Amino acid sequence: MKHPMIFAIAAIALLAATTVLWSHTPSTKISAGTAAMPPLQDLHAAANLGKLPDQELEDQSLVYPSSPKH
Repeated sequence: MKHPMIFAIAAIALLAATTVLWSHTPSTKISAGTAAMPPLQDLHAAANLGKLPDQELEDQSLVYPSSPKH
């Protein structure tokens, strides 16, 4: 009698959890008024990224450690 009761409680808890999760999941359908992502160049122009200073980076792609001397 103990095992069927535990199984029933677990089944009800699982059903309640899935119902709660499904009710809070955002819809994946795209409405007709939703536009696609604009091109990256348009986003840069809108954010005025041309006014930012150039960032200088030191290229260390070919820096090797010196070999130990014996």
